[in-house]
Amino acid sequence: MGKTISGFSKLSKSKKIDWIVDTYLSNSKDAEHILKQYWNADNKLQQLHDEFIENTISNYYLPFGVAPNFLINDKMYTIPMAIEESSVVAAASKTAKFWMDRGGFKAEVISTTKIGQVHFMYHGRTDVLKAFFITIKSKLIEDCKSITKNMELRGGGIIDIELRDKTTDIKDYYQIHASFETLDAMGANFINSCLEQFAKTVKRQALIFDGFSEKEKHMDIVMSILSNYVPDCLVRAEVSCKVEDLSDNDAFSGEAFANRFLQAIKIAEVEPYRAVTHNKGIMNGIDAVVLATGNDFRAVEAGVHAYASRNGSYSSLTHAKIEDGIFTFWLEIPLALGTVGGLTGLHPLVKLALEMLGNPTAKELMEIVAVAGLAQNFAALRSLTTTGIQQGHMKMHLMNILNQFNANDAEKVILIEHFKTNTVSFSAVSETLATLRMRIDD
Repeated sequence: MGKTISGFSKLSKSKKIDWIVDTYLSNSKDAEHILKQYWNADNKLQQLHDEFIENTISNYYLPFGVAPNFLINDKMYTIPMAIEESSVVAAASKTAKFWMDRGGFKAEVISTTKIGQVHFMYHGRTDVLKAFFITIKSKLIEDCKSITKNMELRGGGIIDIELRDKTTDIKDYYQIHASFETLDAMGANFINSCLEQFAKTVKRQALIFDGFSEKEKHMDIVMSILSNYVPDCLVRAEVSCKVEDLSDNDAFSGEAFANRFLQAIKIAEVEPYRAVTHNKGIMNGIDAVVLATGNDFRAVEAGVHAYASRNGSYSSLTHAKIEDGIFTFWLEIPLALGTVGGLTGLHPLVKLALEMLGNPTAKELMEIVAVAGLAQNFAALRSLTTTGIQQGHMKMHLMNILNQFNANDAEKVILIEHFKTNTVSFSAVSETLATLRMRIDD
């Protein structure tokens, strides 16, 4: 049973651990060792990690891997990925090699507009509010000059501001709906700062607007916040080749593979139960690169899944077609990413990841991330429509199972060889390892 504590954030890291261990963890010695063994030996680096968030007691590690051989817009990349799922990096690497021999990936950024909103309640006449907004629109922009100055020097800033009447959804509810260009920054802090200034300007100007009654002058600003739904911050990635070039084994001809692949895509386009898992596979690739490059994968996930539902039903993010003997497979998704600000300038591995990618602009990173998602989806559909997903996935998962059973190096060598020709499952590995150990004991 837990208990409350006052002043926890003011305790030293060691004291925080002592309280956590004593309150919640049964084997205090082992628990303390586990938490402390993930501390970085470099005190300066550890302090950097401690200061990312509050109440840090340890570091949580994810494998940091790379997927080589990605040919994107005729340029070679090795893509960094931070992820724990066993088959993701292998699948991405295999797909990269497959398409490298068929012309590689093509990607382009379609648009980069981001959105922020001031949500407010106004108890009065809509036509008067509209007139008020017209008079203050330039003032809203002017009052943000100290915030937007540097962004404007680089070619970004506030694109437009509009008043939206949402009273059919909620009584007296309106929005100031603003669009922004934030260039190589993800832009959350920039956008939120502008929105909060909008709110201050609106409240101040309302008090001196002659057209308002006394009641109408007092607006209730509910909140000012960016949106992670960015349907106008879009990137497209695609691959294409002749249908006959899709086959790289004797089991399926290029035509047979292409037809089954298209059927799988069509199912994901119309069946939400399948589409969710289909899109989750895409996000395996996207999230891994987003994490490795210090971006916000939760924001990306939320925006992407909203986009998948934009037509009223949750659907596939990827599409495919065959025209004139050419197979084309593509992805079009919203991605709000940054290569400056946030962790990009702080986390040492993030810096290395971006350098590995050639220190890309935000647009170039959008293209790379979209390609990673497309590659992951191709790998999954290729397995599903040919050999089945479990054959490759469980082979990759074998090492995790062996580690769960504390297999030693000699046992791992024997079992890896055994399962090259046998089906991997948790029970099969358990039984085979038990048999092997009995044989050794005898």
